[in-house]
Amino acid sequence: MLFSLRDDTEAALEHVSMGLGWDPARPRRWFSARVTDIDLNAAALLFAGANIVDVVYHAQLTSQDGSVRHLGDSVTGEGDGDNEVIVVDLTRLPPQVTTIFFIVTSYSGQTFDEIRNAFCRLVDSASGTEIARYELTGSRSHTGLVMGKMFRTDGGWHFETIGDGIQARHPVEAVHQLSAYAHHNGRS
Repeated sequence: MLFSLRDDTEAALEHVSMGLGWDPARPRRWFSARVTDIDLNAAALLFAGANIVDVVYHAQLTSQDGSVRHLGDSVTGEGDGDNEVIVVDLTRLPPQVTTIFFIVTSYSGQTFDEIRNAFCRLVDSASGTEIARYELTGSRSHTGLVMGKMFRTDGGWHFETIGDGIQARHPVEAVHQLSAYAHHNGRS
C-alpha cells in the first residue's frame, strides 16, 4: 500500500474532505460480458471518547448536526477523480465529538487487490492540499481500510494516519474493529 503524508499537518485544520476513487470493473475474460460492479464506500464515524455517536456513509449522508456530509454514493466507480467525497466542518462539530475515523469499505465484497486504480485521500479544504493519500490497489486482500482519524486536542484538530486493513463490507462491521484505535490520540 502506497501512502503519503503532508509534513506540516500541525497547521490549524478547520475544513477537511475525504475523497475516494476507483475504476469500474472489467469483464474477467475478453469473451465474457459479465461484470460484477465494484462498490466502494467512504465513511466517517464520529466518536465521543470510546463511544460511537454518529456515522456518515452512503445510507446516512449527513451527521445529526450537519457538520459532516457525504456528497453522494457511487456504486460503480464511473468517472475520473474522487467518486465519493465526505466534507467535514471541524468548527461546527459538537464539543462531545473527540474523534472522527475515516474508513473505506468494499460493499460489493471485492478485496483491494481486485480493484483497479483505487485510492483514498484526506484534503485540507481551505488550501486544497492533500494531507494524506493511500493507493489501495494491490494493497492486500482486505475489504476495508482504516485510513486515519481526526482527533481533538488542546482546542484544535489533528490527523493521525492509521492505514490498517480490516475485513468489513459495511461501516457497521468496522465499528468493533476501531476500538483498538479509539483510545490513543497522538503520533506514535
